[in-house]
Amino acid sequence: MAKFNERFLDLKESYLFSEVAKRVSTFKEKNPDRDVIRLGIGDVTLPLGKSVVQAMHSAADEMGKAETFRGYGPEQGYDFLRVAIAGHYKEIGADVDADEIFVSDGAKSDTGNITDLFSADNTVLIPDPVYPVYVDTNTMNGRNIVYMNGTAENDFLPMPDRGVHVDIIYLCSPNNPTGACYNKQQLKEWVDYALENDAVILFDSAYESFISDSELPRTIYCIEGAKKCAVEFCSLSKTAGFTGTRCGYTIVPKAIKSVTDDGREMSLNKMWNRRQTTKFNGVPYVVQRAAEAVFSEEGQRESKAMTACYLENARIISDTMNELGIRYTGGINSPYIWFECPFGMDSWTFFDYMLEKAGVVGTPGAGFGKNGDRWFRLTAFNNKENTIEAMKRFRGLFENK
Repeated sequence: MAKFNERFLDLKESYLFSEVAKRVSTFKEKNPDRDVIRLGIGDVTLPLGKSVVQAMHSAADEMGKAETFRGYGPEQGYDFLRVAIAGHYKEIGADVDADEIFVSDGAKSDTGNITDLFSADNTVLIPDPVYPVYVDTNTMNGRNIVYMNGTAENDFLPMPDRGVHVDIIYLCSPNNPTGACYNKQQLKEWVDYALENDAVILFDSAYESFISDSELPRTIYCIEGAKKCAVEFCSLSKTAGFTGTRCGYTIVPKAIKSVTDDGREMSLNKMWNRRQTTKFNGVPYVVQRAAEAVFSEEGQRESKAMTACYLENARIISDTMNELGIRYTGGINSPYIWFECPFGMDSWTFFDYMLEKAGVVGTPGAGFGKNGDRWFRLTAFNNKENTIEAMKRFRGLFENK
């Protein structure tokens, strides 16, 4: 009999967002006439930009002609897109070589798949609360996980404990779920810690486009030494509405290396390239042409306008929290608002309460770790009209309390 990976038994029975969807579906079945506003799962609502759609149409037309048809593409991504991404990094203050950029179907896939490159006996440092994929993928591989506590007292931005040695460090800034964002000094401490421990930072920057404060870093590579220890993941899902189109990219610097016990040098960049060429056939040509358009002058205008709409929704939610005196983080340089559950409720109790009383869906903080048990996440990815209505209903929860 084939033996299955028993580490899957260590996972929670269902993925967080699957449980959210299940509870909402049950509610809708019992209350078919109730209007539900979803501010939970971070899916976007605005359509792709016109320049992006036009690029997709043009690429599709190319695929319909023998002289311009494309078959298998490079697993690393087409050069035209890798060069465009490198140009974007230069604009936000970092030098990244095109051959350090690997195009993929999204940051979620890559933050999980990157674990293929590391030995199972590495110790992994993960913040709590945290995006569940970081925990689940390492649990599947049987790694030792050490948690660092994100709390209101440290603004949900935990810093390194130099008395603890780890090998792999997960950071996300702006953070999902808390919306908190590391500044340059804080990231420098993390880079220094990683270098001292010969550790690798896995830096999730999927929400970098929401940073409006010019003093905050949009990439870890603007920090001295980061290219020696940090892999960066980014995505066009929220930046340009690609949640259904699927395109992201991972930066694996050539400077990140290790030496085996018998003295052989290993390059993480070469290993990731080998992994991708073995297990990945690349992102479709049509999608990569669309992604290239995102980095054009017109595409950047469209993306920034899209981001501004979501940040306006975040402001509406933040203003409501301020009005009601509810403690929260995020909402300024992030599309997420992370607030303390009212009425002394735990997060799943408040989830059910808000769904029943207000018809509004959010995400319980407990799904992101023990430190989120009495916190709650709302997203700014609905439209403005629904966000205003949701906050009207939210304020109504307090009228009879």
